[in-house]
Amino acid sequence: MNRTLYNKLVDAHKVCDLPDGDMLIYVDFHIMNEYTSPQAFSGLDAKRLGVWRPKAHLAVIDHVNATRSKEPHDAASKVLIDNLEANCIKHDIAFYGLGDRRQGIEHVVVPEQGLVVPGMLIACGDSHTTTYGAFGSLGFGIGTSEVEHVLATQTLRYKRMKTMRVNIWGETAPGVTAKDIIMKVVQVVGAGGANGYAVEFAGSAIRGLDIAGRMTVCN
Repeated sequence: MNRTLYNKLVDAHKVCDLPDGDMLIYVDFHIMNEYTSPQAFSGLDAKRLGVWRPKAHLAVIDHVNATRSKEPHDAASKVLIDNLEANCIKHDIAFYGLGDRRQGIEHVVVPEQGLVVPGMLIACGDSHTTTYGAFGSLGFGIGTSEVEHVLATQTLRYKRMKTMRVNIWGETAPGVTAKDIIMKVVQVVGAGGANGYAVEFAGSAIRGLDIAGRMTVCN
């Protein structure tokens, strides 16, 4: 039976089916930032749990400071940054802090460091995690309680989505960018037209995009 890339990736990472129709899936790699992780670590501490697979996680300063900043933006930012660093030291998780040449926007950092390859399942407490679709991987954003769950078990409860294929044919005219393409798709489908769907992009215009363009479309 023919399957979409999305369903192949979900099936490859399914641990088991759950009684309510959801499933448990394995997460290959999990990215954290200073903004959505504090409560997750507090939850681990309250339950006296550790991080099950520390090397499958990466923490990046991403939300409260500019990429090239070497000092916290303000006192509130410093609290979040210091808290994330302390938690990473405690649990032996890789941390790209201020002043680290690798630090930056989390979904730029991961490809730059060669941490994503086709076939992976990647989760992060950030809605732009879908960017990894550009690399033939499945990426999606998760909430704080789910961040805690993946830290403790490297798995997530997951409901399989419906699928949608968007074909873009032809060659782009001079000056037309990947952002123009995806904005046109949003105009046609509607801002909420793909809710509940995993969208796969195809067609000659998509094949003609470089990796940065594909990241823009998926982002």
